Amino acid sequence: MFKIFRKNCCGLDVHKTWIYACIGITDANSRTEYKQARFSSFTKGLKDLAEWLAKYECRDVCMESSGKYWIPVFNILEKTCFVTLAHPKYTKPQKGNKTDRKDAKWICDLFMCDMIKPSFIPSPEIRHLRDLIRYRSKLTNMKTGEKNRALNCLTVSNLKLDDVFSDVFGKSSSSIIYYLLDHPGETFDVQPFIHGRCKTPIEEIQVAVDGAVSASQAIKLRQCLQHIDEIETHIKELDQEIQVLTDPFSPVLTLLRTIPGLNANPMTAIAILSEIGPDMSVFPTSKHLVSWAGCCPRNDRSDKRVKSTRISRAGQCLKPLLVQIVNALLRSKEHPEFKQRYHRIKTSRGHKKAIIALCKMLLTAIWNVLSKVEPYSAEGYLEDKPLKEEKVLTQSQALTLLRKRGYTIIDSLPNSS
Repeated sequence: MFKIFRKNCCGLDVHKTWIYACIGITDANSRTEYKQARFSSFTKGLKDLAEWLAKYECRDVCMESSGKYWIPVFNILEKTCFVTLAHPKYTKPQKGNKTDRKDAKWICDLFMCDMIKPSFIPSPEIRHLRDLIRYRSKLTNMKTGEKNRALNCLTVSNLKLDDVFSDVFGKSSSSIIYYLLDHPGETFDVQPFIHGRCKTPIEEIQVAVDGAVSASQAIKLRQCLQHIDEIETHIKELDQEIQVLTDPFSPVLTLLRTIPGLNANPMTAIAILSEIGPDMSVFPTSKHLVSWAGCCPRNDRSDKRVKSTRISRAGQCLKPLLVQIVNALLRSKEHPEFKQRYHRIKTSRGHKKAIIALCKMLLTAIWNVLSKVEPYSAEGYLEDKPLKEEKVLTQSQALTLLRKRGYTIIDSLPNSS
């Protein structure tokens, strides 16, 4: 029999339209009585759910993270209850004879026996910041997609601007593109459009614009350029709103920007803050933060059999950001501690595992900086490590090692008489 840790708790099975709730009340004799009800997912139904929980003096609530449907429920119930959000893999019931009411009761029983691991949910301020940062990331991806479509239009029209300009959407290249769209089929001199810092010779640029833009490609290219300008306007407006939300976290952002890779772009530190929050007490150690971000191998073993040790799918928004930061650090000459660790791991484990190891190193630095409230320091990484003692091989071990490396061992010939 399982030990009961919560005498009065509730399990919720959340759907798009309905919410099934089950309260488990355990008396002094360890007998549990269940109260079940169904509520609408509309705001009025959620308020009725909160009143129903207050009626039975239930303050501990558990529900699984089903899409985005749990967010309105969490926002209303967190004001009066301690809400635990669980990953569906921890609340998966047995197959067969399954209903929504039984699912709610199953969640309640697991939560009652403390068999559910709670998910990390940051404060409302960080959640609001996270929503805007993730939307900004979506806009940036949309902008990149539109730029690729515009480049396809130029390629189809045989305009080789990407061969003569480092930035096709820079000032010089954009002025040439708009002139081509406004004057189709007209031969012109590109020199008035070229900025003085352009290193490509004028003759090469003149040859690169010798193409023809068809009517359909011109329409598509205009729409792409207009969409790019609109997205840039939206991103600028969004940055202003993000700046207002980050003002209370200025001391935390100042600490984060001391970490390598987080000081180049102001949005990088803000994006990290929006994902992990400023309070590191929710992660007992740096290893918990690394595991939550999905930057460590899974532990999946049984007896002597080791199953898949691939990294998990956790941290779908944080992990790509960390990989971008690490790739930028490898191209930089300012922080040798990252390059040294990368080359040491790459020689034995490969490029991808070395990148994930650097992500773990970066998360460990972030956890220590925010936990200790101290700026980043690379002294511990750059200290000389003690040399390993030389291993002395026996004769048989030495011969085996030479055979593995391709040498042929010939026995000594007998002495000739």
